Amino acid sequence: MTRLQKRRSNLKLSKILPRGNPRTPSYKLKTSQLEEQEKPTTQISITAIFLKIRRRLFKGPSRVIVSESKHKLAKTLRESLSAFAFNMVGIVAGTIIASHVGLFKLAPWAILVYPSIVSARGVIGGLFCGRLSTALHLGTVKPRVRGNTKSFHLLFRAVVMMTLEASVGMSLVAMLFGSTFLALPTSYFSSILAVTVATMALALLVVSPLTVLVSVISFKHGLDPDIVLYPVESTVSDLMITLIYIVVVNAFVLFGLTGQLLVVLVGLILASVSAYLLARNMREPEFVKTVKESLLTLFFVVFIVNVTGSALGRIAEIVGERREVYTVYPAMIDTMGDVGAVVGSTATTKLALGTLQSSLWSIRNHSIEILGAWVASSIMFCIYSVSSLTIQGLLSPSNLIRFTALLLTTNVAAGAIIAVVSYIVAVLTYQRGLDPDNFVIPIESSLADSITTLSLLAALGLFG
Repeated sequence: MTRLQKRRSNLKLSKILPRGNPRTPSYKLKTSQLEEQEKPTTQISITAIFLKIRRRLFKGPSRVIVSESKHKLAKTLRESLSAFAFNMVGIVAGTIIASHVGLFKLAPWAILVYPSIVSARGVIGGLFCGRLSTALHLGTVKPRVRGNTKSFHLLFRAVVMMTLEASVGMSLVAMLFGSTFLALPTSYFSSILAVTVATMALALLVVSPLTVLVSVISFKHGLDPDIVLYPVESTVSDLMITLIYIVVVNAFVLFGLTGQLLVVLVGLILASVSAYLLARNMREPEFVKTVKESLLTLFFVVFIVNVTGSALGRIAEIVGERREVYTVYPAMIDTMGDVGAVVGSTATTKLALGTLQSSLWSIRNHSIEILGAWVASSIMFCIYSVSSLTIQGLLSPSNLIRFTALLLTTNVAAGAIIAVVSYIVAVLTYQRGLDPDNFVIPIESSLADSITTLSLLAALGLFG
């Protein structure tokens, strides 16, 4: 019985063990089999562990980068939208313009000069805002209204000087364009010059203190003045300069000799103050540098903004009495200028801090600011459409769809060009050792007015 059991167990073992040397001990065979089985298993597990570690090493930072990008985009979009919301005031400015179409018929040069004055104020305000926002980040200007640094006072004096320069330059080129393209008589030049200088002087007196106040408040509350300052300033500036312009034109045209003398007197006061500041600060390198570089900018800008005036004259011929277009126009050019300001101003600050390479290809590293500003502007254009149609009593589903499509087409066409131009100007001026803040916002804001007006003209050709 025991022998039979031993034979059966041996038969079972012979089936389990592989064929080979019968003298090889069974425990060695089992050990070798286990080793052969474990070799590939051990290799796979090491590879899996290595891959797992690599995924964790790279997936962790990528998640952090994506999370930071989303947070930065949300922050840019939120702050841009908050700042762009002030452009709703531009609807008020547009409503004022739409309600004074008859005044422009009494003074044919007034419709030509209006975009030039708005753009000229945008150039000066843009330079002021750009320099202030960068200086606040660098610490060369303190976030307070009184007792500020010498750099701040020199900058403000240069702004006064630039106001006179811009007024005279805009008037000369406006007359040149008006006589060439709109057949305006040269006798209008004195009227254009007096109204332009007086409007710019009064706007300087009202808007510049508000600009300083907004810069101080935004910086103290942890907001980025590169994103907030110019949109708020430009909106307030557009409304104030529109009101001032209408008042000045009314005084000059409707109140006879008395009104004309008052307008001329305001202009003479600005000229006298500018001459005094120039004589007193001629030996200040920072003041001289700002004025010189602003002259280069203004020389370029005065031609651009008069393209806007000519294009607006053409739009007036197309739209006729369509007040909804006039109502939304100031808010549109203001918002597109703000898009360029956000893109350009954030780029100049990054360049100054060394967090952005001075290369045109590094625009990829600035895409979050571009996208955030553009999306915010698109949202605002939709709001403008509803607001304008409501104010003019034309709100209906068909009108809303058509008018919104018109405005969004203008937004896409103008926004793409303005964002790229703003970035290019920032990088190129920085590469050439110039102060980008003296060029970026002044150039892009004037270009934004012309590009937006031309894009609107093209969109009107598509949608009517």
